[in-house]
Amino acid sequence: MRLHIIIAIFIAFSFSCKSQQHTTINLFNGKDLSGWHADVPEMDTNSSARNPFIVRKGMLVSLGEPRGHLITDAIYQDYRLDVEYRFASKPGNCGVLVHASTPRALYKMFPKSIEVQMEHGNAGDFWCIVEDIKVNDMEKRRGPKENWGTTEGKERRIMNLTDSSEKPVGQWNTMVIECVGNSIKVRVNNDLVNYGFDCTASKGRIALQAEGSEVEFRKLELTHIAKLTENGSKTLQ
Repeated sequence: MRLHIIIAIFIAFSFSCKSQQHTTINLFNGKDLSGWHADVPEMDTNSSARNPFIVRKGMLVSLGEPRGHLITDAIYQDYRLDVEYRFASKPGNCGVLVHASTPRALYKMFPKSIEVQMEHGNAGDFWCIVEDIKVNDMEKRRGPKENWGTTEGKERRIMNLTDSSEKPVGQWNTMVIECVGNSIKVRVNNDLVNYGFDCTASKGRIALQAEGSEVEFRKLELTHIAKLTENGSKTLQ
């Protein structure tokens, strides 16, 4: 009888852990910016500066100016982030920052993090912001090794694997970012556009940029996962 109880408890615990691994959270509720806070340097000294992050017609909108970041209150690790976004009127620049920690660590603006680029034409590039990450073919995609670095004046950009995955301006793009352990994998519209490993961080906040361009987000959904997916949509178990 006692053995049966132990087995039942073990099964229940295993099921609970598996369920938690695949728990999905809507980071944006479609109504307000609950769960987020803005870090916009200009708002420190200019009382009339607007918050560049708003909710409009059920979408989270980055107006682009003044520049700064919208950052989750919570810290996350081991997850898949599903993002649906578009540049509604003209090509622009923005990014999703993962493993964000120390605020204003670079140029007194950017939090310590790894940026997943959303700039039109370059979606999926990695930018190292006082954190670092490795990829295959590093010198080909980052430039001469002696120029690499994570701070001002260093070669921080790691080019993506393809620049042909984005949809035309005005259409919705899907970006999927997976962060598990010290690895990060990025897909844009189902194309694998980047994969990095040996990242110097494995957890942190998530941030969206205001970086000069208006961007609309209609989905920001986080699912806890235990392993990276394959190149397709099947999760490795």
